[in-house]
Amino acid sequence: QVQLVESGGGLVQPGGSLRLSCAASGSPSIIHRMGWYRQAPGKQRELVADVTVDGFTKYGDSVKGRFTATRDNAKNTVFLQMNNLKPEDSAVYLCHARISVSEYWGQGTQVSVSS
Repeated sequence: QVQLVESGGGLVQPGGSLRLSCAASGSPSIIHRMGWYRQAPGKQRELVADVTVDGFTKYGDSVKGRFTATRDNAKNTVFLQMNNLKPEDSAVYLCHARISVSEYWGQGTQVSVSS
């Protein structure tokens, strides 16, 4: 069974930076897509960044130019570097992976941006 474990969330002031990590365990086969979604209270879950096994990355419109997602395929890990954070970035950030037709989600890590 594949499990996703996130780390790196926390509280940061507006304009600050955070780096999230997500590691997949359980000896997964090829992880076709791996990335991040977020969900704030009362809002729908939205795409933050999604990286294919070939390194093609899609970003949500609200984070383009501020967030960078990268993958280490050898370690089944995906990272999210978040710069110039804004209060509206506050949410639970969830790691997501697609392996063939199966989808997996992490438990989530809280990111709070506040002065």
